[in-house]
Amino acid sequence: MAHRVELPMSGSLPQLAPSPRTGLPRWLKRNVPKGNANHYTARLIAQLGLETVCEHARCPNRMECYAQKTATFMILGPVCTRRCAFCSVPKGKTRPVDAGEPERLAEAAQRLGLEHVVITSVTRDDLADGGASHFVQCIRAVRRATKATIEVLPGDFAADLRAVDLLIDAAPDVYNHNTETVPRLYPRVRGRKADYRWTLELFRHIRRRAPAMKTKTGLMLGLGETTEELLDTLADLAEAGCEMLTLGQYLRPSPAQMEVARYVPPDEFQWLGQAARRMGFLQVASGPFVRSSYHARAMLSGP
Repeated sequence: MAHRVELPMSGSLPQLAPSPRTGLPRWLKRNVPKGNANHYTARLIAQLGLETVCEHARCPNRMECYAQKTATFMILGPVCTRRCAFCSVPKGKTRPVDAGEPERLAEAAQRLGLEHVVITSVTRDDLADGGASHFVQCIRAVRRATKATIEVLPGDFAADLRAVDLLIDAAPDVYNHNTETVPRLYPRVRGRKADYRWTLELFRHIRRRAPAMKTKTGLMLGLGETTEELLDTLADLAEAGCEMLTLGQYLRPSPAQMEVARYVPPDEFQWLGQAARRMGFLQVASGPFVRSSYHARAMLSGP
């Protein structure tokens, strides 16, 4: 699917970084934020019975984001029906959809004073629409309670365009869908049910149905991809109509997930970010600690 691209920039491709066996490199060590501002966010989320991907994915930025009174809400329960090799969200028997969740999510957004709300979810292959109608209820509830812009980050809905259309018709400000990795690594990283061709078709479909809707994707680096494969994947995504991009370092959440193949140095992230902009991405966040929803409002607002 991917095609070789010639970068419109000087310089050779970055060289691979050393093996990560010796532990975290210096650029992945960061200080814990001072103060207790993050406790307010954590307590509120717990009081309202909400889930966040910040906690379940063991995101290294969660204390920083909580301290800024922001979080990425994870709907449709804490159990996923997929077994992606990189993800620490529990897998197994799912719970019934919580009809009260949209209103509680909206209350959290209001009490936190959020100006941009990011809503993601576990994958729910057990539901007829993959949970798309619940996403719509959450969007509507947040709009009733706040004036915030809304970004959705759903799964692939088992390649069901009818489910995608439900979200498009609800008109979120940003439709985000993570590519995660290069096509060669899809079976290993994302499992047999994930399809790289569907990822590209999703963005083409959104562009046809809602040309003005912002589209966004993210990839993790350090899973075993080559620089050439990554550049080809970015070219595919730009051609499919994706406008916004995040690139970040994969960090193993626990020994149960796949190992890190390599740690990508900051200067390579900078190089890749420049390459992506020259391919046509309008907004790019590229760095070791970048995640799909990290500083999402600033990214939507642009430079």
